[in-house]
Amino acid sequence: MDIHRLQLDNVEAVIAGQGGELQALSLGDAGLLWTAGPLWPRFAPLLFPVVGGLNGNLLHHRGAAFSMPRHGFARDRTFTWMERTPTTCVLELRDDEDTRKRYPFPFRLTIAYALATSGLRMDLELQNPADEPLPASLGLHPAFRWPLAPNLAKSSHRLVFEAAEPGPLHRLDSRGLLAAEPHPTPIVNRVLALDEALFREDALIFLDPRSCSLRFEAEGGPSLSLSWEGFPRLGLWAKPDLGPSFLCIEPWDGYADPADWVGEFSAKPGGFLLAPGATRHWSFTIALTPDA
Repeated sequence: MDIHRLQLDNVEAVIAGQGGELQALSLGDAGLLWTAGPLWPRFAPLLFPVVGGLNGNLLHHRGAAFSMPRHGFARDRTFTWMERTPTTCVLELRDDEDTRKRYPFPFRLTIAYALATSGLRMDLELQNPADEPLPASLGLHPAFRWPLAPNLAKSSHRLVFEAAEPGPLHRLDSRGLLAAEPHPTPIVNRVLALDEALFREDALIFLDPRSCSLRFEAEGGPSLSLSWEGFPRLGLWAKPDLGPSFLCIEPWDGYADPADWVGEFSAKPGGFLLAPGATRHWSFTIALTPDA
């Protein structure tokens, strides 16, 4: 497999050319990322050029319809390595004949990873090289081990948000589209007590979160502090099961089509339009804390 290993002191990360995906993150002997097991065979995929699903899995542009899978195609494409050092790497994905069959737009997407003793930072950049606007969405989908350590109960974990989050919460319908009905937030005093029951109806979706950071923690164990820039939405997702699994904490710039909406991709709710020649930036940082 085409991978690059970043290492500094006792912190290590593994990046794959396939999807430009972070595939491992560890502090000493403690692996903190999900290991792409049978329950869900991915690690931390990149969502581009859509986040979530499109109605009928179709992208509409100027009278034509293009097949577009849920969360887009970037996670299944091979990125080009632009730079590799012991603590950094940069990968790039450009449009080609195959991508234009699904997404009829020129683009240049780069991901830069930088490792420090405090954790890992991702910087993402999307450029529009064309002379017309580029419609897109982009999101992250990192899956962290839940529980964070083998000796911890899943029910002992919680998310502590940077700011109060009065909600509302949104859900997906049976087709994976954004349901219209809002729900009360389960966050109380900035804290979300984690329970598998939260995810029996799929993801928790916050369309207008106030926070740009949160802490994933359990008493007596390690914790992760996550922060992001440029992502105005947030999704939380897990698969309820009876054993150790994962929690996905997903900053998004976009979301699934509303259940009752069909239209031109350039007018998609939650998406953005990148002007000709323009560049859009995002960042995501995972800060590591040793066992308490």
